Amino acid sequence: MGRLENKVAIITGGASGIGENMVDLFSKEGAIVIAADINEAALEKASQKENVYGMKLNVASEEDWQQMLQEVKERFGRIDILVNNAGISSEKAVEDIHIDDWQKMMTVNSFGPFLGIKHVIPYMKDQKKGSIVNISSFTAKIGMGFNHYSASKGAVRAISKAAATQYGRLGIRVNALFPGIIETPMTKGLETSKDLVNHMVAATPLQRLGRPDDIANAALFLASDESSFITGAELVIDGGYSAQ
Repeated sequence: MGRLENKVAIITGGASGIGENMVDLFSKEGAIVIAADINEAALEKASQKENVYGMKLNVASEEDWQQMLQEVKERFGRIDILVNNAGISSEKAVEDIHIDDWQKMMTVNSFGPFLGIKHVIPYMKDQKKGSIVNISSFTAKIGMGFNHYSASKGAVRAISKAAATQYGRLGIRVNALFPGIIETPMTKGLETSKDLVNHMVAATPLQRLGRPDDIANAALFLASDESSFITGAELVIDGGYSAQ
């Protein structure tokens, strides 16, 4: 308890799945948490939790980012943590990807985190301290399902490294998590194919799929002062799948 005491954290995609788990954990550890999401009904539910404030955010909208961050600063006085978690997924093969598919994937998964970093940096610079945690994917590291999802998460990997080296001297840390297959609403479609799920589990050294709390616990560590000498890091959380 108290690992994020007196800190203000923003978690995008915070109304469901991995993001919701992060919101619950961060608030339990003492943070004031802004659950930023595009799903208004889910945000209303999130706002009923202690020390959690739901705010509508389209991560692909620069105007939304500017307005939300200004509101957070005015209401709470500071912004200590940003977790760029919101994203979409697809398993389309290369030959099936339309240009509109590509642009939507890149806009949400890559441009969204870029906007978050761009617009939170000035607030963290003024404080001379801050932690940004970006959610990439193990598909950005291995040749599994080469498609627009992998490309979008590869971009997150690249901008995380670039931001870490550029802003470390200003007291701002930027790290990235690389989840494997995690049991969330976004990946629930996998359950329609028991053979695929069984194959993934069999191919994973730890012999299970990931859980949202596996990612939330790692995000908590990188967000907290316990990781004060860590920036530009890439933490893979896939049960050992990509280590083979």
